[in-house]
Order: sequence, then structure tokens, then C-alpha cells
Amino acid sequence: MLHLLQKPLEAAQPSRRSFLKISAGTIGGLVLAMNLPRAAQAAAGDGELVQPFVHIRPDNTVIVLSKHLDKGQGTATGLATLVADELDASREQVSAEFAPSNPQVYANTLFGVQGTGGSTAMANSFMQYRQAGAAAKAMIVAAAAKDWDVPAGEISVSNGVVSHASGKSATLGELAGLAAAEDVPAEPVLKTPDQWVYIGKSFPRVDVKNKTVGAPNTYTMDFQLDGLLVATVARAPRFGGKVKSFDATEAKKIPGVVNVLQIPNGVAVVAKSTWPAIKGRELLEIEWDDSAAETRSSDVMMAELKDMTTKPGLKVREDGDIDAALEASARVIEEDFDFPFLAHGAMEPLDVAISFDGENAELWLGSQIQTIDHNVAATVLGIPFEKVKINTLWAGGSFGRRAQADAHPVVEATTLAKAMRADGMDAAPVKIVWTREDDMAGGYYRPMSAHKVKVGLDENNNVTAFKYTIAAKSIIKGTPFEQMLMKDGVDHNMTEGAHDTTYAFPMMNMDQAFQETQVPVLWWRSVGHTHTAYVMETMIDRLAKEAGKDPVAYRLEMLKDDPRKVAVLKLAAEKAGWDTPPADGRYRGVAVHKSFGSYVAEIVEISFRDDDTVKVEKVIAAVDCGTPINPDNIIAQVEGGIGYGLGAILRNQVTLTDGVVEETNFDTYEPIRMSDMPEIEVHIVASNEAPTGIGEPGTPPIGPAVANAIAAAKGNWVTSLPLAKNGLV
Repeated sequence: MLHLLQKPLEAAQPSRRSFLKISAGTIGGLVLAMNLPRAAQAAAGDGELVQPFVHIRPDNTVIVLSKHLDKGQGTATGLATLVADELDASREQVSAEFAPSNPQVYANTLFGVQGTGGSTAMANSFMQYRQAGAAAKAMIVAAAAKDWDVPAGEISVSNGVVSHASGKSATLGELAGLAAAEDVPAEPVLKTPDQWVYIGKSFPRVDVKNKTVGAPNTYTMDFQLDGLLVATVARAPRFGGKVKSFDATEAKKIPGVVNVLQIPNGVAVVAKSTWPAIKGRELLEIEWDDSAAETRSSDVMMAELKDMTTKPGLKVREDGDIDAALEASARVIEEDFDFPFLAHGAMEPLDVAISFDGENAELWLGSQIQTIDHNVAATVLGIPFEKVKINTLWAGGSFGRRAQADAHPVVEATTLAKAMRADGMDAAPVKIVWTREDDMAGGYYRPMSAHKVKVGLDENNNVTAFKYTIAAKSIIKGTPFEQMLMKDGVDHNMTEGAHDTTYAFPMMNMDQAFQETQVPVLWWRSVGHTHTAYVMETMIDRLAKEAGKDPVAYRLEMLKDDPRKVAVLKLAAEKAGWDTPPADGRYRGVAVHKSFGSYVAEIVEISFRDDDTVKVEKVIAAVDCGTPINPDNIIAQVEGGIGYGLGAILRNQVTLTDGVVEETNFDTYEPIRMSDMPEIEVHIVASNEAPTGIGEPGTPPIGPAVANAIAAAKGNWVTSLPLAKNGLV
């Protein structure tokens, strides 16, 4: 798959080295300087100012082109906020659209390709979009100065109105055509923080209106074109299975079914609408070849993982002779943890629409990594990169599910489009729809994992050595990202949040081992942090107990060299009233963790119902994500991350029986319910640091915080998730 990512890009974009060099400087100014003048001049006659990131139209609307997919995390609103502030536009005139697939212009500067993930949207776009807004404003002011014959320094812009002391004024839209003829400033002057109007305040969501009124074609699921056909695909019930033979006689009898075609990963039923496509698929008779498929059950796979943790693995971190240090310790605490496969459970399952006439292709989908989708489509269809157009639509959630290294939904859509042409069908557009069951049982899970921790203590119960071994299937190994993200064979996605811990251990070693299985795995909201934070934070609580110290005080002592983590922990403890006892019948737990550059501390209060199951009553969170662009969105993302993580630890798991997935819908993979949700307070640390991620960091601390509260009540830590397995839910 690596060639699909690299080869077509050789002619389409600068090298990754070039992007890294640009991102270290002023990428926004450089991109504008490289790409803007010709586009701006071309739009001058239309009365419109066109930049790669900003369009100002004659009707006085300002369109911000989001290079990142917005799947509910508020990225489009954040980018619109940055542009609106530097442009001094009014909130009401600013909206957002998705940028076209063009890695030369819209690359994620931290990836080198166009894509969204790892909570990087604001981190890599903060300066870029501010510069785009500032450049557009400078061009508007220059145009007004020439038209009014006044010095540019005497012109002001506020709330979308350009004005001069002489009484002359105009809207941004009225000046857009003139501004298009102006030179683009390579390094436009940016506002200082004290001049910000929107940044740091709550800017209204730009997607609320369309989503509220149900605007057509907002999501791929409701996307329509004239003559659009709908397809469902029967895929192997076991991962790695193949079609041996099939009979579509009964399926073709369903009114509305147009054709049944075999594609590499299954059998596609093409129909005039979704319902006959589903009903036709139900009537397919398929014999599957499982000779290369995964046929093991989850318990067998977990036993293999646990055995791997007992043996030396690949060295991730090695401070010294850990075994000798443990042997010399007064005593050693050993603990095993295990975590199940988890599905992403996004509310909109996967879906892709495609139109292909044999020479040109156009696709519509919630594309999270446009460059991979674009290259894969061109490669499968056998047409040049420039003959493919990717239209990014809003996505109804992702949590990592749409960030595919293999672009398998696009592979399905393009192979089906080719099969339809090969079968002599008219060049009608077609949309492949995944049902909930398809998405839930279709794999691409958070990896199942096993962890073993050994901690040495001296006579005073101080830590002498910390040994950590983890076994799981690698998300990165064997993907187009392996060359970029794995050094010396190490997958840091698996160990992040542990190998880079800032707890002051005298010695820490960490090993990893990779399980081989046909079950496909993928990034899941906060990736490796979802399990390493649980292990680290529950072990820290246990070590605090061994040392006879308060859990917060113990952490503060162990984190003395990490001031930002100390600050969020102190803030959460203060707001939670940690130094005062909780109400009768309630118990507290704490966890603090850094992920994606952001620091989050969470303190929970739990109670127990009459049947001794756990009710999470309250969560106090403190977050430091650098400069807060939109406080409301930060709060929403932390609240959502807490809810998502809480749902996972309460009940969620994906299990296999003889290789077949057991949980196929929300009746067996139960999402968090309103009755499960606690009261949540989110406190944001004021910061002048560069913005960091917020879509994921709220998720990792909730699990261990709840586990530590349970331990405060029961004396024991839960080491095997979900809690339902332990009779606590």
C-alpha cells in the first residue's frame, strides 16, 4: 500500500522534506505566496476574492475552506474563528466549506499529506489560517486605499465593515473584486492576543444551521444525485475470508435490484434504493473460503497476548538493567491488565458515492485522509491523479474509523464502479452504504491488548524500578505509515502515554510485542493512550497507597518536573474540593494524563446502587490545551471525550467466537445512556502556549479515575475491562 501513498504524489506535491521545512517557518505566508496571485487575479472580474483558504464573495459572505474533515469535533468552526478574527469579519457572514483534495495546498503540515487526525487540526493550522485571514484583510485595505485615495494606515476594519474617517465605508464583499488585483503579502501582520475579538471566546458553530434543518447532502448517508444507485456488500463473516461461489438468483427477484456483482472483498447488490439493496443481499447464497481467515475466539487470542507479555519483547525504552534492579528491590508488585477490541460506533456508518465514466471519477464521502483516498481511487481506476475529484462531506462521527490507511471504503466504491462498467451497465453514479451491522462487525477496531507491569519498591515503599510490557496488534505495521511512523520497528502508537511518562521513576524499561491476526485494527479515539493511561494511572494510585500517601499529593511529588501537568492536577483538585471529604456514600478517584500535546486531569465521584453497581455521579476536569481558541468547543469536546471513554469502560467490548464477531449493533454493543452520564465541570487553564489537540485528550483519564474511585471504596483495582465483566455495571 505504501506506493499508493507516495507514487502519485511525486508530481502532485513537494517532498515531505519540503513540507517539514515550510511548517517550521511561515507555512501560511509561503502557501499564499505560491498559490494565491494567479487565483486572485482570475477572480477579479467576478467581484470575488479567492484564496486557497478564504473566499470573499460579492454577496458579502466569507467562506473559509477547511482542509480538515469536521466529523463533529468543531474543526471547521475553529478555522472559521481564526480567519474571522484576523479578517475582522462579522460572525454572521462567515461560514465554512471543505477544501478540495489538493495535497500541495492543503496538506496537514504535521503529516505531509492532506488529512485529519491525532488532534492536530488546530495545532498545524493556527498560524496558517490566521495568516490567510490577515492577508485577505491587507488586500482589502490596500484596495480601499487606492479606490478612496487615502492612506492605508487610516483605514479600519471592524465587524465586516471597512471605513475611513472621511465617512467612506464599504463591506468586505463590495471591495472583494478590487482586492483580488492586489499583491498577496507573504508575511501579513498578525494581531497580538490583546487585539483578538473572537479567539479565546465562543464563536457559534458554523454547521449548526444545516444540521438543524436537515439540509440536503450534508452527510454522505443522505447524499443524492440524479440517477444515483445504492449498493450493499456481503462481506466474509470471518476476517480474511474470500468468496468461493455465490448464487444471486433469489436476490435478483427483489423489485428494485439492478445487478449483483462480485468484487474483491465480497458480493455487491446494486439497487435503485437502499431497502432493495439490503433485502437482495439477505437472499444471496454465498459459500465462503475461510482457509486464510482468522478462526480463533477472543479468549484464545487474549491468552496468546498474555503469554507474549511474559517474554522479552522489542525494546521501546531501556533505562538500565531492569531485572537486576527488580531483583535488588525489597519487594516487587506485579499486575496484569487486559483490554478488549473496541468498535468506534460512529452514528453515521461508512458510505461512499462515486461517479465514473471511464475517464473521470468524482467521489463524495466524509474523507478523513483525502490524499490516501485520492491516490487509491486513481490507482484502482487506472486514471491520472488529476482525473479524480474528492468531495469531502460532513461526517456523522468518526473517532478514528474514517482515518483508514488502506482507504477500504474507497477501494470498494472504485472496484464496484469498474465492475459495473465491465458488466456493460450505464455510467450511473452509485453509493455504497454500510449498515450498522456492517460497520460494527466489519473490523478496524481498537486493538485487543495485554499488559504486564512489575514495580520494585525499597524498604520505604519508594519506587526503584518500573517494568512495563505490552502486547497487541500494531496499528501501523504493514500500512503506508510504517516507514514514516515506525523507527527500528517500534510502534509508539501502542506505547504512547507510558514510554514517555514524566513520572520520576529511577528506572523504567518498556517492551512491546506484536500479535499477528487477520482482524483489522485502527486508531480509536486517543489511540494507545486509552489503555496506557489506564495502566499508568491505576498503578500510580496503587503505589500511592503502598507509600501511605494521598493520591493527588503523591502525583504532585512524582511530577515535580512537569509543571503543566502539575497545574491541571492542582486546578482539578481545587475545583473538586479534594481536601474535603466527599458526601456519605460517595468515593473519589483521580487521574491526570498528557496526550496530543494537551494536559487533562479528571476527578470523579462515584456511588453504588442497591445492586452494588457503579454510578459515576460527577466529573471535574481541568484542561491545558495551549491557547484556547473556542472555550465552548473545548468544553464540548472534553465532555464528549469523557462520555465516550466512560461508555467504553462500562460495557463495551467486541468479542469473536470462532472468528465471527458477536456484537453487531447497539443492542449488544451498548452505547452510554443518559442515565450513565455524570454531571461534568470543565475548567480551562489560561495559556499563551501554542494550541494543541482537544478532540481526544478528554478520553484517557476517565477510565482510571473511575477505577481509582472504585478502589477507594473496595480496596481493589479493576484490571480487566469492561467493568460489566466484573459485575460493576
